[in-house]
Amino acid sequence: MPVNALFRDDFYLSTCEAVVTAVHEDGGIELDQTCFYATSGGQPGDTGFLERADGSKIALGQTKTGATKDIILHVPLEGEAAPLVGEKLVLHIDWPRRYKLMRMHTACHLLSVVCPYPITGAAVGEDESRVDIDMGEVADKDAVTAKMMELVNQNHPVYLQWITDEELAANPGIVKSKNVRPPVGLGRVSLVCIGENSAIDSQPCGGTHVSETQEVGAIYISKIEKKGKENRRFRIRFGTPGDNA
Repeated sequence: MPVNALFRDDFYLSTCEAVVTAVHEDGGIELDQTCFYATSGGQPGDTGFLERADGSKIALGQTKTGATKDIILHVPLEGEAAPLVGEKLVLHIDWPRRYKLMRMHTACHLLSVVCPYPITGAAVGEDESRVDIDMGEVADKDAVTAKMMELVNQNHPVYLQWITDEELAANPGIVKSKNVRPPVGLGRVSLVCIGENSAIDSQPCGGTHVSETQEVGAIYISKIEKKGKENRRFRIRFGTPGDNA
């Protein structure tokens, strides 16, 4: 059954209560609601644990979608106990990991502002992310880093606006990614907006992000690789260029 995905409205919600609605043969656990983000759009799903009434814990190795996007499966690590249908649990996200992914995902959006070309692929990571951009010109990693850090230090607000699936279909030009489409079919699509009145950026995205750009912290482009005639792969890392020496 469709889950109430609490993370869609509150990226900072790290714990919540839930009731088990199904347990699959492969161990995947469905809940009536969850704060756990499921792997999608280049961002890994959350890890953490489920706390039972007796205080014991069920450690989760991944969170993923099921047959449809509105089914979220919480997958325990091998050897973990299985809860019972109807059992009440308290969910706990591995918050340090999630927060790093939120910062990194926001950094990827800042890169798309500095290099406003079609995105052909992306993978958000805890320590390094990559964004593939369809651009013919050669970019300078130090210049791109400087422009991204300028946006970080200006501390622009980052927030969500919601549009309907129909509004997205009527405005396909707002999608920057060429290969990954925004999550549709749920009736509404989230626009991640940066800057007052979306002055810096606005693009459909179902991932999790920080609430202001300064939370991203120090980031830099560690490498720009040529992947085809016009495709460039940007690698983003936390810290400063000297950290990669």
